[in-house]
Amino acid sequence: MSSVTRRVFTAGAAMAMTAGRAAAAEKVKFGVLADMAGPFADISGKGSVEAARLAIEDFGGAVLGSPIEVVFADHQHKPDIGLNLARQWYDLDGVDVILDVPNSAIALAVNNLTKEKKKLAIYANAATDRLTEDSCSPYGLHWTFDTYSQTRGATGALIGQGYDSWFLLVADYAYGHSMEQAMREAVIANGGKIAGSVRHPLQTLDFSSYLLQAQGSGAKIVALASGGDITVNLIKQGREFGLHQTGQKLASLLTFITDVHSLGLATMQGLQFVVPFYWDMDEKTRAFATRFHARLGKMPSESQAGVYSGVLHYLKAVQALGTKDTDKVVAKMRATPVEDMFSRNGKLMPNGRMIHDMYLVEVKSPGESKKPWDYYKMITTIPAEKAFRPLAESVCPLAKT
Repeated sequence: MSSVTRRVFTAGAAMAMTAGRAAAAEKVKFGVLADMAGPFADISGKGSVEAARLAIEDFGGAVLGSPIEVVFADHQHKPDIGLNLARQWYDLDGVDVILDVPNSAIALAVNNLTKEKKKLAIYANAATDRLTEDSCSPYGLHWTFDTYSQTRGATGALIGQGYDSWFLLVADYAYGHSMEQAMREAVIANGGKIAGSVRHPLQTLDFSSYLLQAQGSGAKIVALASGGDITVNLIKQGREFGLHQTGQKLASLLTFITDVHSLGLATMQGLQFVVPFYWDMDEKTRAFATRFHARLGKMPSESQAGVYSGVLHYLKAVQALGTKDTDKVVAKMRATPVEDMFSRNGKLMPNGRMIHDMYLVEVKSPGESKKPWDYYKMITTIPAEKAFRPLAESVCPLAKT
């Protein structure tokens, strides 16, 4: 081979390698940072991974000329593990978007990392509204619900029924603290009063001493701010303590359909709370839920449906722009209404909050349920602009731009 031929071949090979690297750099990759085996596994875990896969399939499986990838890991509810996984994904593994994150403390740490790395996170399971308030990030998108949305509608409805004194039973971590503050604000704003409060460790199994304090307060409502298996155990033990027999009502302001399924309608009937999604709302929700059920043997949680929506909206923006440049994609996501099987009247706000309609529901009695997973009566729709904190009240600097 002549020197000229060698030079041409080398140049051609270099161009091919450069093109290959460019193509690889444009591959979109999601990382589901989940609870795979802990207290939130039912609302997160395999279901969140499968929801992301369903969105990718519905999108067509590829974007920017490459197949879309999904990886997942268990953060074990340890902030150091969660943050190290997120850093590895962003720095070494080519993950563009972190999804789910069912632990508010870990989500807040990831949100700070998104600013450093200029990469996205879409939170479907973290609840603290600090993600879009004092700890907001241009690249942290809060998709499904938050402590504000979960307290305002349900609190107003319950106080309107005469349940005007509240005892707050709160999980002692970032979500619980945020929820406690939101409940205090909501109860006072709706004309009620706080009769007392207590915080319990996240992993505790025995709530007897906390329930005794709630019982002794004389409050009409014992409001729970925990989530996942913790909520299930609290409601079970609350029933065993006979709170309902003394006229006290348990209210779980962050309740998932998996909680109702675990406890059964006989235990949960009559409970009212706010949800962002119900699988049996309309044809679109039923179609998604049927596919989800075929793979996992259960209906999707509200947050798993949010994972689906966030993935789909991101991919639509990438496709429309022809790039995954983070700033351009976020701007496009904000400029585009979020209308899909999960979101109605959805809009991504400057502070990262995705607002959408929410729904006040009541759990059916066993006699009212006509089929498996037929659990909710829809009481009313809370419009998007009323369901979430008004942008004018946000302390996030991004809300002022």
